[in-house]
Amino acid sequence: MADIEIKVPSLGESESEATLVSWLLSEGDAVAVDDVLAEIESDKITMEITALDDGVLKKVFKQAGETVEPGEVVAIIDDSAAGNALRSGKKPATKKTQAKPAARPEEKAKVAEPPVAVVKKKPAKSAVKATVPVRPATADISATGERKEERVAMSRLRQRIAERLKHAQNTAAMLTTFNEVNLQAVMDLRGRYGEAFQAKYGVKLGFMSFFVRAVSQALAKYPALNAYIDGDDIVYHNYVDIGIAVSTDKGLVVPVLRDAHHLSLASIEQGIADLAMRAREGGLMPDDLKGGTFSITNGGVFGSMLSTPILNPPQSGILGMHTIQQRAVVENDEVVIRPMMYLALSYDHRLIDGAAAVRFLVAVKDALEYPGSLMLDI
Repeated sequence: MADIEIKVPSLGESESEATLVSWLLSEGDAVAVDDVLAEIESDKITMEITALDDGVLKKVFKQAGETVEPGEVVAIIDDSAAGNALRSGKKPATKKTQAKPAARPEEKAKVAEPPVAVVKKKPAKSAVKATVPVRPATADISATGERKEERVAMSRLRQRIAERLKHAQNTAAMLTTFNEVNLQAVMDLRGRYGEAFQAKYGVKLGFMSFFVRAVSQALAKYPALNAYIDGDDIVYHNYVDIGIAVSTDKGLVVPVLRDAHHLSLASIEQGIADLAMRAREGGLMPDDLKGGTFSITNGGVFGSMLSTPILNPPQSGILGMHTIQQRAVVENDEVVIRPMMYLALSYDHRLIDGAAAVRFLVAVKDALEYPGSLMLDI
């Protein structure tokens, strides 16, 4: 039996290196096929390196904290020693179940290759042997009056977030326009059909699907919001790939919901639920974060009342959702209480005139206040 090389998986076209965060098993431990051996973190996502066969982790070539490259051999598994290891009393780690992301037709050839990175699952505590200590996000506030500081290196993901946000500020002529939307009609629909919707499709009928549909329709009317500047050219898309901002323990990521303009409310909810789950569990693939023609971010889930979202380069527009509040509004010359949300559209003023941005946001508002148009596609 030959030794089996464990290699770093592909990180995507724009990434040439990553950091090995931790080993979950040590040299000499028995492993089963698909067991998670180590975690790596690139500029965009956290991925896992898995065992390709049963055996024993014979040799580790890279330690936690070191830089690794796609295709680099980081460990060797001795498959001939599996039986001896089991007889010696060492138990293999719990076998993992792979969860492969859905592929677009043009991506099936890539996904069909033997995957090395899989959806992140936390192993049993007895199997975890991380070589990097877990650090708190911030230093604990002292109750004794002792004053101290702690210096922690920024993760690759956090460095990348900082780099992209600063690039957006330095490059685009960002401007934000605001409006508010009455969500009573959407809430009435959710209240009336939400239970049947969940029973049929297995996901809740949330607000995000209505916003994605409203944005998709508005982008068709105002294509500049769905375009971007490349040098002296403007690149227009005839499709809508919407980035959905997801907050994770490691930072903000923006996985992309492909061909959102073709999706039903149910397909949108299912797609967002899948992306959000994999983002938080570490199961996103590099292709999940590529592209995107427009983005939506929802600070309202954290209680944000108003904000100015920053563009996700090279995109030219991003819609910010905020918390829903019962407020007094005037309808038919009467004061009534309605569930209101402030909307914020940040856009690149180099490409998009203020009038087009305002009209786009009004189109989103109108579609949400009269959601029948989202089903009629008018």
